[in-house]
Amino acid sequence: MPPQSPYNFPMEDLWAEQHRQRREGVRPLAVRMRPKTLETFLGQEHFLGPGKLLRRMLDADRLTSVIFWGPPGTGKTTLASVIAHHTGGHFSGANASMIGVKEIRQILAEATRRLETENLRTILFLDEIHRFARNQQDVLLHDVENGLITLIGATTENPYFTVNSALVSRSTLFQFQLLSEPEIEKLIRRALHDDPGLSDREIRIDDEAIAHWARISDGDARRALNALELAVLSQSHDTGDGPVIIDLECAQQSSQAKALVYDGTGDEHYDVISAFIKSMRGSDPDATVYWLARMLEAGEDPRFIARRIAILASEDIGNADPQAIQVAAAAWELTERIGMPECKLTLSQAAIYMATAPKSNASAKAIWAASKDVLEGRTISVPKDLRDSHYAGAKSLGHGKNYVSPHDLTDNPDSVDYLGVDRVYYMPSDQGQELEIRRRVASVKTHAKSVKEDEPPELPG
Repeated sequence: MPPQSPYNFPMEDLWAEQHRQRREGVRPLAVRMRPKTLETFLGQEHFLGPGKLLRRMLDADRLTSVIFWGPPGTGKTTLASVIAHHTGGHFSGANASMIGVKEIRQILAEATRRLETENLRTILFLDEIHRFARNQQDVLLHDVENGLITLIGATTENPYFTVNSALVSRSTLFQFQLLSEPEIEKLIRRALHDDPGLSDREIRIDDEAIAHWARISDGDARRALNALELAVLSQSHDTGDGPVIIDLECAQQSSQAKALVYDGTGDEHYDVISAFIKSMRGSDPDATVYWLARMLEAGEDPRFIARRIAILASEDIGNADPQAIQVAAAAWELTERIGMPECKLTLSQAAIYMATAPKSNASAKAIWAASKDVLEGRTISVPKDLRDSHYAGAKSLGHGKNYVSPHDLTDNPDSVDYLGVDRVYYMPSDQGQELEIRRRVASVKTHAKSVKEDEPPELPG
């Protein structure tokens, strides 16, 4: 128990206000600037703007279980805090990395008691809900499904992969987007005006400095506000009680390198490589090299990129430019040998080559169609004249009988049937070198057909 004062109440109460002030005194600007109302919340207009779904739910105080999903610094925790002030229910908040099943069960039991005795529903905010194991998430299912608790889960990971599917199906998913540059600029100017720690100082800041932070923060409000606070604190140390002057150079020093939005194991990994592949397939070298740089500068494994280039060389270029597969193989080998950062040059050359090469997926379609027939259709027997005739007894079975090499067929070299059924898998396009292949294949088939039609009919018996 805390020590007792002579006035019969805990001595810690004497210092409670002082303790609270000290805690608040160390809060960073990003925390101090969290809005308290929906009207002051910036961004996410696609679901929080007037008439949008979440806004209607909050205005009617009819919030159902939701999952907030998006990059850091886009307002997930902040919006949960706004909801805490906005809702008429009891609000409980926790970080999923700091509590376990026992604490969750206790919260759920208190929520049920509160509903039964006070007719007051409970909203539970779980930050970083993806850190809960599947069995921990399962504990929430019954109460969420029966409306005994309203869950707000926040995560930077794709909930379709990291959150129990049953929990996702019982929640409304809201995907947060990165804040725009104008929204970041508005937030910075609001902080200069509204925050007591900044507004009581004379701060002169260039528009270029604000624009730099808005761009370099990449839509992350927390990074922008941290850079502003760092710039003010560092300049205050030099200027004392004088005006704080922040120009572009000061802004650049306070923010240092741009914060890249990229998760090497999550959605960004798959989304950016998808954009890279589709840009090469779509013959856009500029988009191709941008997505390549995005991956490489974020630390993506260059061998992974080389592998995707090699796949595209066969899948989307094929025989329209047979040299593409050689370029891809060379790029992969050089990437393995020289590594980063020099292999950026190799990968850039190879990727741009793929983007500007003629395109055809005829080879890919051919193997896909043939594989489908192999797996699903009736198995085609090898014609006897094509079977191996080198082992003892093979010729007595008729294997290899009547087979003549096309090099020896001077009259009708294209008349041999190598499949035994009328099936076309490879249909060359009219792109690049495949146009010549198309003409050659068509010529061979036309000749073979005319030879077959000229053959005398077999006599019965």
